[in-house]
Amino acid sequence: MTRLMWILHAVVATVLMGIGITAVLAMAMPGWKPIAVAAAIGFFLALPVSYVIARKIEAATT
Repeated sequence: MTRLMWILHAVVATVLMGIGITAVLAMAMPGWKPIAVAAAIGFFLALPVSYVIARKIEAATT
């Protein structure tokens, strides 16, 4: 499951980081810090999300 989780993390993190950065840009926040914070939050939020998805995939396939 660990390998599957990390593969999923690459995809899920990209999506969540993109959503966060798009939200920051839509709110017209000035500077680079809000963009970096949104990307970091998306990256770390993707860890438990990808773990849960990996567990559900493993449970469905075994």
